[in-house]
Amino acid sequence: MVTSVPRLVVAAPASGSGKTTVATGLMAAFAARGLAVSPHKVGPDYIDPGYHALATGRVGRNLDAYLCGPELIGPLFAHGASGCDIAVVEGVMGLYDGAAGEGELASTAQVAKLLRAPVVLVVDASSQSRSVAALVHGFASWDPEVRIGGVILNKVGSDRHEALLREALDASGVPVLGVLRRVKQVDTPSRHLGLVPVAERRAAAVEAVAAMAAQVEAGCDLDALAGLARGAGALSCEPWEPPVVPVGERAVVAVAGGPAFTFSYAEHAELLTAAGADVVPFDPLRDERLPEGTAGLVIGGGFPEVYAGELSANEPLRAAVGALARSGAPMAAECAGLLYLCRELDGQPMCGVLDASARMSERLTLGYRDAVAVGDSVLAAAGTRMRGHEFHRTVVEPGAGAAPAWGVRAPERRVEGFVQRGVHASYLHTHWASEPGVARRFVERCRTS
Repeated sequence: MVTSVPRLVVAAPASGSGKTTVATGLMAAFAARGLAVSPHKVGPDYIDPGYHALATGRVGRNLDAYLCGPELIGPLFAHGASGCDIAVVEGVMGLYDGAAGEGELASTAQVAKLLRAPVVLVVDASSQSRSVAALVHGFASWDPEVRIGGVILNKVGSDRHEALLREALDASGVPVLGVLRRVKQVDTPSRHLGLVPVAERRAAAVEAVAAMAAQVEAGCDLDALAGLARGAGALSCEPWEPPVVPVGERAVVAVAGGPAFTFSYAEHAELLTAAGADVVPFDPLRDERLPEGTAGLVIGGGFPEVYAGELSANEPLRAAVGALARSGAPMAAECAGLLYLCRELDGQPMCGVLDASARMSERLTLGYRDAVAVGDSVLAAAGTRMRGHEFHRTVVEPGAGAAPAWGVRAPERRVEGFVQRGVHASYLHTHWASEPGVARRFVERCRTS
C-alpha cells in the first residue's frame, strides 16, 4: 500500500530551540483551516503528544525507532495518519541526535528518512546573525538523504535582526518559511521531568496552544509549509493494525488515568481492545472503586510523586487495588505505576502490593534500555526480549524483588522490577506494538485468572 499523506518533520539543531512551540502551533493553525491533522512525536516522550492532541483533536502518537524498530515507523505513521489531510511530526533533541552509541538510530533524521518527509529546521536565532547561514548549511549538508526544505527562525529580536538573518540565509539555498518573535504567553511551565502535562492544566494548556497557533499563523508561511508537506515522497508500506483475537466473553481491563497517570501510548489501548479487552479508564485521585468487573489493571507512567498526598488519602481505592493483587489478577505497572504499588512513596502510604518503598531523588535516570524477561509473567514468557526507556527522579528500595521483571544490559548489567503472582511492575516504559504478544498474553490471563 502506498501512503501519500502530505507530511513534514519539525526539527532543530538542539533541544530548547522551539520545536514544540512551532510543531504544536503549526498543527493547530492547519486544523483551524479545516484540515484533518495527524500529530506525531519522534522518541519516547509522553507529554508533547498531549499538547498535539489538544491542537488537532486527534490522539498524539509516537514514532520511536529504538523502542519499536525502524521497520515499524512507516506502518505506525500510516496507521495514525489514515484519513488525514496532512501530518506534522515533531522531532526530538537535535536533528541528528539519537540513542547513545547507536549512530543515527532513533534520531529525528532517521525518522525523516524512513518517512521520506521534508524537514523544517527551527533555529534559535537569539544570539546570532550571519552565523545562522553556516549553521543551516552544516545541518543541510551533513546527510544528503535528509532533505531540509526550509527554516523557521525563532526568538528573533527585531526587524533589523530579521533582516540580517534573511540576508545571511539568502545564499544558503534553504528558504526562510517563518520568523517568530518572543511571546511570553506561549511559554509552558516545566518541572523535574519536562513540561507539565495537559491533564494537569487543561484550561491554561488550551490558552497556550491557541497562543502558539496565533504566533505561527502570524509569523509563518502556512501555504509554503503545506506545499512542502505535499512534496513528501510516497511511502510504500501497510498501515500497522493491532492483531484481532477472536474471543467470547470480553475481559474488563481498568487503565489508570487522570492527572497523576498521564503516560500511555495510544497503541496500548488499541492492542488490549483487539486482544479481547474492554478498556475502562479510572482516576486514582478521584475514584474510590475500580471499574465494575475489573479483571486486570494497567497503571502506566505519570507523576504520583506530585500527588502522593491525594493518592494516599484515597484509602478505599488503595484497598481495592491491594485486594485485586491478592486475588492473583493480572497487573501491569510501569514507573509511576510501580511507585503506586509500593508500600510508601515519600513517606505516604501507597497500595502496599510490593514490599518496597519509593522516594524522590536528586538524580535523573534517563535512557534507552535493552531488556530480557527474567522469568514468566502475565506480560511475557521468560527470555522475551524488549526495548524500553527509563525517565524518572525517584528511587525504589529494593530495586528488584525475589523474582525480577527484567534483566537490563546497559548502562550496567542488573535486574530490575518485580514479578509476584499476577503483578508485573517495573521502571521500564515499553511500547507494546513492538511485541503484540504482550497484550494478547495479558488479556488472556485476565480472562482465565
